[in-house]
Amino acid sequence: MQSLKILNTHFITHNVKRFVLEKPKGFKYTPGQSAQISINLPDWKDQIRPFTFTSLQSWNYLEFIIKIYDDHEGVTFQMGKLNAGDELLLHDVYGTIHYKGPGIFIAGGTGITPFISIFRALFESGNLRNLALLYSNKTKDDIILHDELTKMLGPAYRNVFTQEGVIGFRERRIDRKFLIENIGDFDSRFYVCGPKVFTEEICDALVSLGADPEYLII
Repeated sequence: MQSLKILNTHFITHNVKRFVLEKPKGFKYTPGQSAQISINLPDWKDQIRPFTFTSLQSWNYLEFIIKIYDDHEGVTFQMGKLNAGDELLLHDVYGTIHYKGPGIFIAGGTGITPFISIFRALFESGNLRNLALLYSNKTKDDIILHDELTKMLGPAYRNVFTQEGVIGFRERRIDRKFLIENIGDFDSRFYVCGPKVFTEEICDALVSLGADPEYLII
């Protein structure tokens, strides 16, 4: 377990907060990995939750992008109140989503976070090719790092909104019908991350459309 001081923190959407933390000397991790984190306060040290690194190994700080839930006084509610100088505790680092080659990335909400570090690493090394991103959110105000995703992915980046509430707007979900209309070839590799139901429904639909279960990275 290591204590990490918060160097900077601010909200990047109405309910998503960016944390910049000091990086321990010699600390190593890979894009797509997550860490078990708790808050270094007496009542919260044992309340451990998983969060995904959005920073890169080459950076001299660690970054996490975390959705703050205000509907109950849980860990993220408490994290929403933290400021520079406060501390988080880093417990274990573990593998979640690893990049295994070009494919189609499908994200729901904060499910984008493991993809951010993967895209950043590929962009930095000049290897961000033959990828596409379908990113589902409730409204455009919920998009995380829209400008950076646009810069990195260009036309290979597509937003889907489930409840935009704008006149003339057609609500869409990434469901089986959407996948048929927007993905011509299901021989691809698919990376899927988001809420449990979202991930399960999309994976079921992909397999039913001919995707190889071995090529699903979730």
